[in-house]
Order: sequence, then C-alpha cells, then structure tokens
Amino acid sequence: MKGGARAAGLALIAVVLAGAAVAARAQPLVADLSRHLIAITANFDGTEVLLFGTVERGADVVIVVRGPPETAVVRRKARTLGVWLNTESARFADVPSFYAVAATAPVEDLLPPAVRARHRIGVEHLELVPTEPLAEVEAAAFRDGLVRNKRRTGLYPAVPAPVRFVGGGLFRTTVAFPANVRPGRYAVEVFDVRDGAIAAAQQSALIITKVGVEARLSEFARSEAPLYGLGAIVFAVAAGWAAATALRRT
Repeated sequence: MKGGARAAGLALIAVVLAGAAVAARAQPLVADLSRHLIAITANFDGTEVLLFGTVERGADVVIVVRGPPETAVVRRKARTLGVWLNTESARFADVPSFYAVAATAPVEDLLPPAVRARHRIGVEHLELVPTEPLAEVEAAAFRDGLVRNKRRTGLYPAVPAPVRFVGGGLFRTTVAFPANVRPGRYAVEVFDVRDGAIAAAQQSALIITKVGVEARLSEFARSEAPLYGLGAIVFAVAAGWAAATALRRT
C-alpha cells in the first residue's frame, strides 16, 4: 500500500514538473518578486526586495522600477544682496517618485536609443516636461536639477544595479528602497533583450504602504490638514520653549 502511494506521489511530482517545463518553454520570460508588499513602520530605514526569474539562454535582462507619479517643484537659487534666495522655479507633473534600473550589462550596449526612448529606459528618456512653457535651455536646466535632487535623496540611483545569472537562464537582482521612499503602487518591468531588441516583457506590481502610527498620522494629516498644521506649529513652539528652558537652567 505504501509502495503504491509513493509511486502515485512520484507520478504527481513528475506531472507537475513536466507542466512547469512546458510553461517555461511557452513563456520565454518568467519573473517575480520575493514580496509584493512593503510596510513602512515608525522605525523604517529602507529595505531591499529580491527580483528573480528565468529567460532563455543567451538573452539579457533589463529591469525598470517606477514609483507612483507626483508633482515636483525645482527651485533655482541666486545670490541677492549677499543672501542666497530662491528666485526661479519650475513645476513638473507626473514625475516618477522613484526610478531605478538594473541590467545584465550596460543598457546602452544592449538597446539602441530609439528602443530605450520608446520604453522610457533611463532617466534621460523620462518625459519630464515643465507644466509652464519654458525655453528649451531653461527646461533642460530644470530637468537636470530635478534629477540631481532625486539622486541626492537616493530616489533615482545613478548606477544601474547588476542583474546576475545564477545558472542557466536563472537570474536575480535586488532593488534597494531608501527610508524616504513614497507609499503607493510601484511598477516593476522586466525586459527580455536579444540582439538589440526587446523579445518579451513582464510587469509586476509592488505596494508600499504605511502601517501603525505612521499610517494614522498620515491619514490625519490628509483628512484634517488645518488641524494637523496647527498641531505641528504648537508642537514646534512647545519644543522650542522646552529647549530654551533647559538651557537657562544649565
């Protein structure tokens, strides 16, 4: 009886493996994330997510991670009467709040500029357009400032992360998210690249959300903005008064 059950179990495993092999042949690119939800708590200081998958031998892999869109304002400072002041600004809409690339080789060696532009691979191919008309020279300067600001805060990594093959067509990489990452829905795109073209693509979703005290404070700030602002002012004044009192006593 035991021998029959064992044989039936082995047969079932063989059927499952055969089905997986057929699916892999029918689908040249298969990728997934180690988790699809990141919880931001009070002590959140950044995290990493593993991305892994398989492609056919000889293919390369390019991965793009985009954060939820936001409106960004870039300000230019100028020295006025010996003081640095914000004198000009430009507003950008639908800016990816986070943008990272990973690849098995330098992206410019894998794909021509036209293909990279079509799929918005690389910050130079993002559609960062000021909401108000500007001369191209001015718009380009503000775009550069926007990218610099994002890179300074770790939200637009300047160097693509490496994607490594771990045997056959199996690949893996890690996507690092800094502590100041914005909550929302993130799009993770994986491209199967062959001979300078994209042979297949797959998109997955990653959700980043606040939980616990952080979530409650965020919801309160959103639903009761005037009261939240008043509370922040009162807290700042109280903290300053407490600090001044402590200094006088010492």
